Amino acid sequence: MDRDLVALGGFVLMFVLMVLRIPVGIAMGVVGVLGFGVLSGVGPALNLLANVPLSVVTDYNLSVIPMFILMGAFASSSGMSQELFHSGGMWFGHRRGGLAYTSIAACGGFAAINGSSVATAATMTQVALPEMRKAGYAPGFAAGLIAAGGTLGIMIPPSVIFVLYGIMTDTDITQLFAAGVVPGLLGVLFYFLLVQYLGWRSPASMPVGERHGWGERVGTSVGLWPVILLFVLVLGGIYAGYFTVQEGAGVGAMGTLAIGLARRRLGWRTIRQSLIDSQRISSSIMFIVVGAFLFGYFLTVTQFTQNAVKFLVNPPIGAYGVLAVVLIGYFLLGAVMDELAMILLTVPIVFPAMIELGFDPVWFGVITVMAVTFGMICPPVGINVFVINSIARDIPLGKVYSGVMPFAAVDVARLAILCAFPVLSLWLPHLIA
Repeated sequence: MDRDLVALGGFVLMFVLMVLRIPVGIAMGVVGVLGFGVLSGVGPALNLLANVPLSVVTDYNLSVIPMFILMGAFASSSGMSQELFHSGGMWFGHRRGGLAYTSIAACGGFAAINGSSVATAATMTQVALPEMRKAGYAPGFAAGLIAAGGTLGIMIPPSVIFVLYGIMTDTDITQLFAAGVVPGLLGVLFYFLLVQYLGWRSPASMPVGERHGWGERVGTSVGLWPVILLFVLVLGGIYAGYFTVQEGAGVGAMGTLAIGLARRRLGWRTIRQSLIDSQRISSSIMFIVVGAFLFGYFLTVTQFTQNAVKFLVNPPIGAYGVLAVVLIGYFLLGAVMDELAMILLTVPIVFPAMIELGFDPVWFGVITVMAVTFGMICPPVGINVFVINSIARDIPLGKVYSGVMPFAAVDVARLAILCAFPVLSLWLPHLIA
């Protein structure tokens, strides 16, 4: 039996199942086990099904995922997102497009203690969207801005996607976190410049809010000490070598709980709900990870990965030509697949080829994550867009996509700059190495 044809049939079946609304983790797992059984026999396939889920959910390295998610859940329940937005409004609200600046800054700040783009988008939709609509912003633009701002959560550390990439490629997660800082801040800056340009081109679309005194501004900034403390505690401790990434995630979760209790922002009911929410999100992520591992074993048996690496390193288009093809592939996949599935499915295939072509593994991690963020706001799927639409149901999906497109264009420009100037991603990791 031609193994290449089996691999191709596996990909086709997987995408058919996704089109039929089968959850991506189940689709990958079913195809992986069936394909493995076709090539290796029913017994080995059943052994694979029995062993892989257990090995994945008990992997100590993956414990960082539920801990960072729990940290974000406690932060959201204790009102840190509202404090970020309120403080930003005090500082930027009097400027043209002030609440747009505020929303972007709040997304970036909340991403720094949350690590999830979807959670950032969902939280800021409930915090920032009502205020922007009340101030007179077009609903589609406001929703699109928050959808794009939510993608900052995948780049600014701590980031669940960076953790998965680091585990899959055996790349230092601390270095990946450091590499994401400048590109994440660059994203905030570019969004600011876009808002400024839109305000200059169409002043009526960017309302001006109330000016607040310096006393009020400083007063709200003092209230941000929990966010700053958590950021310094978790990332500072990791970079300084006081604890590992896994330990840092646990410290962050417990620190957020302790701060919430000390400020009387968390009660038994909110703690319980935070635990339930984080467990639900963590379980869905682990389900996708298990499915991806099963599908990965199937691809290994077919030798598809090895053949794909040989194919990618041989075309006469140069290393950056191959990189461009890979990025276009990510853009296309982003239209039909969520970010976790993309990372888990493609990295084992493209990473060895990129390393053989001479690219830095940390830099390629940043480029990969940046390309994946584009897929989160790109039609026809754009998971952040759907999350916002599920919360603000009165805003048509088409208007949200229309509002997000200028930010998507800016993201493409940012990706091109990061590709052209790798030092933007690598200077901070080299500094702390």
